[in-house]
Amino acid sequence: MDNYIHIIVSTTCVYFFIIVALRILGKTELAQLSVTDLIFVLLISNAVQNAMVGSDTSLTGGLIAASSLFVINFILKRLKYKFPIFKNLIEGQPVLLVYNGKMMVENCKKNEITEDEILQSIREHGSHSIGQIHSLILESDGNISVVSNEYKHHSFRRIKKRKNP
Repeated sequence: MDNYIHIIVSTTCVYFFIIVALRILGKTELAQLSVTDLIFVLLISNAVQNAMVGSDTSLTGGLIAASSLFVINFILKRLKYKFPIFKNLIEGQPVLLVYNGKMMVENCKKNEITEDEILQSIREHGSHSIGQIHSLILESDGNISVVSNEYKHHSFRRIKKRKNP
């Protein structure tokens, strides 16, 4: 029984360590995985496996570690839902990277987003230049949202038409 409690405690510690490490490394590590990032994630999971289960390579030990991860994840999701400040602490806030066709240089530097990465995101969303963008936001999950000037104007016109039939 002591071995199983050790697995639960170790798994919990590893889970929180990885959350803190990802939070420190930045949002882009989450959503924009390159080949090296994918290899990194796979190797991290292999590296921490022994820290979670120790020498217990039994099915029971693995199931206890996995169950601990599910329970911790469930609890954190509930806490983030009930307490937005807790969500902000773990995930951070969305960050404006482009506004009205201009890069927010300080925000880009702070989040280590290059102009090339911004241009790539803009092209992925069907635009060609930063000048065509109303807003580009690095979301708290690491994804980048792009709103072009064309979409912004189109959306506002539709809203106005609905209000004034």
